[in-house]
Amino acid sequence: MLTVSGQLSVETFACAVGDVYTFGPTFRAEDSHTSRHLAEFWMIEPEIVFAELTDVMDCAEDYVKYCVRYILENNADDVDFFNTWQDKELKDRLLNIIAAPFARISYTEAIEILETHLKEKKTKFLVKPFWGMDMGSEHERYLAEKVFMKPTICYNYPKTFKAFYMKANDDGKTVQSMDMLVPGIGELIGGSAREENLEKLNKAIKDKGLELEPYWWYRELRQYGTNPHGGFGLGFERLVMMCSGVENIRDVIPFPRYPKHSEF
Repeated sequence: MLTVSGQLSVETFACAVGDVYTFGPTFRAEDSHTSRHLAEFWMIEPEIVFAELTDVMDCAEDYVKYCVRYILENNADDVDFFNTWQDKELKDRLLNIIAAPFARISYTEAIEILETHLKEKKTKFLVKPFWGMDMGSEHERYLAEKVFMKPTICYNYPKTFKAFYMKANDDGKTVQSMDMLVPGIGELIGGSAREENLEKLNKAIKDKGLELEPYWWYRELRQYGTNPHGGFGLGFERLVMMCSGVENIRDVIPFPRYPKHSEF
C-alpha cells in the first residue's frame, strides 16, 4: 500500500483533537522526469480546525518564513557556503522571503496577467496560458520570479483539475484551493479549505467519477455535523531546494527514487 497523502486520514484526527500534522513518505505514480519531481518524497501536512482558506494561507506563509528565519539564524555558515559555491543570489532571496508579506492573487488574476504579458510580448511560453488550464512550472515561476519577484500565493483554482475534497465557491466554477509559488522552483505548497457540506462533497466525488462507498468513513465526518477545517502539503525536498539553491531535487534526498530508477 503506497501513501499518496495522509491528508484524508489526518482530517479525522483534526476533527477529534484539533490542530495536527503529519510528516512522512509520499508516493506519486506520474511518469515525471523533471528536476522537481520524485516518485517518492517526504511531505509535511498540517490540518487546522475552525479554519477558512485565508487561515490556511496565513499558516503556510508563517511556516515558510519560520523555516527560512531559523536557517538564517542557526545555519549561517551553510547558507554562506551555498551562496558562494551553488547560488550567489541565495542569501538575498532568503532574506527577501522574510522581509515582506507574500503576494496573493486569485487564479483568474494570474491568468489575466500571463495573457496580458504574452500579448504585450514581454515573455514567451511553451504552453499558451488560458483560463481553465493547470498552470505549468513556466507559468508559476514567471509569476513568482518576474511579476512579483517573491513567493506568491495563488488561490481559487478551477474545480475541473482539483480534488473532490476542496470546498466549493459560490461561483460554481472554482474551489477554495491555494498554491504557494516560489522563485527558482514553482509550486512549493498546495492546500485548501475542505468541503464540510456532505451533499456537496457527495456530488464532488461523483463528478470526479469516483464511488461513494470507499469514502464512507470520510463522508461520515460530515454526516452529523463538523467544524470547518483546512490544510496544506509542503514537499520537504523542495523546501530544502529553496533554502540551499540546489537545482535538482535528486540532489537533496539520500536515495532518489524516480520512474525506472528505484534501486534502493
